[in-house]
Amino acid sequence: MILSLIALTGCSAMPGAADAGAGRIDLVMLQPPRSGLNPLSDDAFKLSRWSTAETLVNLDAAGDPQPALATGWSQSDRLTWTFTIRRDVRFHDGTPLTAERAARSLRAAAAAAPKPRILDGVELTVTAKDDKVLVATATPDPLVPHRLSSPQLAILAEKAYQGRTVNPVGTGTGAFVLTKVDGTSGATLERNERYWGPKAKAAGIEVRFVPDGTARAAALRTGEADIVEAIPVSQAALLDSQTISEVPMPRTNTLYLNTAKGAFKDPGLRAAARAAIDSKALVTGVYEGRADVAAGLLGPALPWSARRPARPATVEPGPANGTKITLATFTDRAELPEVAAVLRQQLERAGFEVELVVREYAHIEADALEGAFDAFILSRATVLDSGDPVAYMVSDFSCEGSFNIAQLCDERVDAALEEAARTPAGEERRRAILAAEAAILNTGAAIPMLHERVLQGDAKGVTGSVKDPRERLLITADTHAR
Repeated sequence: MILSLIALTGCSAMPGAADAGAGRIDLVMLQPPRSGLNPLSDDAFKLSRWSTAETLVNLDAAGDPQPALATGWSQSDRLTWTFTIRRDVRFHDGTPLTAERAARSLRAAAAAAPKPRILDGVELTVTAKDDKVLVATATPDPLVPHRLSSPQLAILAEKAYQGRTVNPVGTGTGAFVLTKVDGTSGATLERNERYWGPKAKAAGIEVRFVPDGTARAAALRTGEADIVEAIPVSQAALLDSQTISEVPMPRTNTLYLNTAKGAFKDPGLRAAARAAIDSKALVTGVYEGRADVAAGLLGPALPWSARRPARPATVEPGPANGTKITLATFTDRAELPEVAAVLRQQLERAGFEVELVVREYAHIEADALEGAFDAFILSRATVLDSGDPVAYMVSDFSCEGSFNIAQLCDERVDAALEEAARTPAGEERRRAILAAEAAILNTGAAIPMLHERVLQGDAKGVTGSVKDPRERLLITADTHAR
């Protein structure tokens, strides 16, 4: 099985590297790689945002699947989908894309430990026949094309898979070739002169990872960067308004409560925490009005979520009476430590005694997943993988979920998630998703506080950068800087 990627090595530049002195894009990003740019981890979204690794399927603005490395697909029977592989595509190492090579990438993802979360609860059998890839599931799955759009299921050249490692350097198919990775500091990409689609307008991309939000904003203000992701709200007012874009996104700032042990094993204390939180104060104070108060896990980036039914309180708040709790979050998103400070005050006013723990994400994730804290504040994308919220809900709230910070295992929640997962795409599925959301919220394991907005910085000379609510796209073949 495939494990996390070990240290990456560079490779020789593709044709076009000689253009490195002109027309390059300087990009500043928020989080450094968490697993060495392992394409089977969340780092895959960086590869996607750089247009270096590609998938069989893309999603359009409405979340519907569109052709990418697959030109089309059909459902062969209740369990099997057939995808036709695009011709005349070459990997960055020069080898041709074939159905067998595409199938190998998908099989590697399906066998990985841990699996990409888009495959939580999904068993795939992948085979190749002529120019077709056949994807079979153990049970009927209406979202197979959506799943194959996840950046974690990118198609890479054979040499990417060496033993127990996966190396994306020089092994993608996209408009830019990843040629060098400098640990957690940055990366270099060159234009792919053999790209199967329109050739990139920019000669290449220079990436820097800058977790400090003030430093990211300063890079835009001083002209050191062409594009900057995740501008902190506190810095937006200090920048030229013409360089800031603001878009509602499917990202919810949620307080996860540990339901397996500690204070919040008690449903009454979970209800007391929920009653103590004033989300409006967070939106107007910490986010300076650049966010939306949460009515549920899903927000305005999914307009249909507003049709959720009324949900009466199921548990009366119990007395806190000085109950000690640990409240944790991370520094990588600039607003979260301030959110934690405000929540600490709100919870202490409700009678809790709060110990605050704040670290960089890389140094706190493992403890959070192991249930080391009573409460954890997380900024979480809700349709990151498939364009459908079910994958996120299964990952975060099912008994077998791979990102279950709340340590939740509830039969009613699992049943609701299973019902949503097997419902075909469309209005019926959306109703099932909202029913699953209600089941999750009725446990008190998660308290959605606010829905964030994308704050992206583009220098005035930049054209064609993508403001993507799903955080899959950023620089494409059309992006360039004057």
